[in-house]
Amino acid sequence: MKDKNYLFVCVENAGRSKMAEAFAKKLGMNAQSAGTLPSVSVNPVVMEAMREKGIDMSDSKPTMLHDSMINWADLVIVMGCSLQEACPAPLLAALQKKIVDWNLPDPKGKPIEEVRRIRDMIEKNVLELARKNPE
Repeated sequence: MKDKNYLFVCVENAGRSKMAEAFAKKLGMNAQSAGTLPSVSVNPVVMEAMREKGIDMSDSKPTMLHDSMINWADLVIVMGCSLQEACPAPLLAALQKKIVDWNLPDPKGKPIEEVRRIRDMIEKNVLELARKNPE
């Protein structure tokens, strides 16, 4: 059976989608992440919260969403949109790609305690995704 490919998408690709990609890869899943308006760097508070889980994201860089990524993915997961004009969900729906919206709060500008809560929700969602879609 072919391994499934997962694409995690948000606006800046600096927080939620990066955490989801990191957790998925830690579980051995084929995963990428991207953003519609990628930031210059990954949120440092997100990197700190992930270090607490034993995941080093110091080499991770935000990536622009490309058609090839969408074509590669069997399932696209969007994180929820704080910037409606840059939200990836309508674009992906227009491409008739199977998408799921996790509708998570954006960690940008939030204190570490809130970022940990978001991180833990993402980890739970990725674990559930792995359980429901074994490769």
